[in-house]
Amino acid sequence: MDELHLNVALLRARVPNLTVAARTAGLRPATVSNLCTGKIPVGKAEVRTLAMLADLAGCTMDELIIRGKPLEMLETGIKVLDLLAPVVKGGMVGLVARPGTGQMALLAELINRFRKKDFATIFWKPSEHTAGVDELLQESEDVCLTAEEIFGRIVHHAERRDVILGADRSMVLSGEMDDMKEKLKSLGVRPVTTLLVDVSGDAVDEEMPYGPLDTFLRFDTELTTRRLFPAIDPIVSTSVLLEGSQLEPQHLSIQQQARKLMRRYRELRPLVQFRGAAKLPETDQLLYLRGERLEAYLSQPFYIAEPYTKKKAEWIPFHEMLEDVRIILDGGADHVSIDELYFTGRLKV
Repeated sequence: MDELHLNVALLRARVPNLTVAARTAGLRPATVSNLCTGKIPVGKAEVRTLAMLADLAGCTMDELIIRGKPLEMLETGIKVLDLLAPVVKGGMVGLVARPGTGQMALLAELINRFRKKDFATIFWKPSEHTAGVDELLQESEDVCLTAEEIFGRIVHHAERRDVILGADRSMVLSGEMDDMKEKLKSLGVRPVTTLLVDVSGDAVDEEMPYGPLDTFLRFDTELTTRRLFPAIDPIVSTSVLLEGSQLEPQHLSIQQQARKLMRRYRELRPLVQFRGAAKLPETDQLLYLRGERLEAYLSQPFYIAEPYTKKKAEWIPFHEMLEDVRIILDGGADHVSIDELYFTGRLKV
């Protein structure tokens, strides 16, 4: 039977003052609190209690109750990822990009960052050698050529550490990835966070190049031509953590506002390029200005690029990043020049 969990993030987002609302509805606040913390298993809760909570949140029972283990965000310290397309711990992450837009660099950077956090990092080397593979060989703790090797290293590491696996799409298409994951699951090995790239560059033209994903990262050629890295498309890149409100209410709210702003900013960019910002209505001028600053803020120097760019990389703590984005959205950075925001860490206002 699937594990059952209360969708606490959704409940708190829909019912900000949950204790008062529960008491008003005739529920014991202590019972609701214990359900939220897991002290009372959802399976042992009264149906009446769950139905009343769903009614308070204005959602269905299916939305209120999560089947299986709750999803957990894996913080990367990379602003655009943690804000708009969070990595799911133990999930599948797919990087979709045209050649030369930075997918291999991002994979190498993620492996670098997770290795510093004491994750076991394994790279499943593809048969096809391409630009960026050498950096991955340097950054990864283990480099393997076969599914058997990968399986052995994962089993070895997973007893003590969480595992990050970098691999090419060919391992998914061949069925080797699924077979290996089934074997790991049968042994009760902790889930592996898998980062998938496509060294051939074919994935960008397919609707679902990797099959089901937990985090989808699409690279934007236009951002690359403007030298804005990581060149992650802020509109279409997404995560299953955004579905069903499985994020902190503050994160979900700021993420939604940021994506809405970036969508409008991108709609206005062609007009500004041809006619100038002064031709826009005053409201759109303000949105354009803030979108421009948010786009610049989301650029970020990488650790793996420090020898070449001479720019110091930083790990941007998640809640500090959210506060910076909130300030930009609220207009607190309207006076900051664009040049001050490109490839920086924290916002300085």
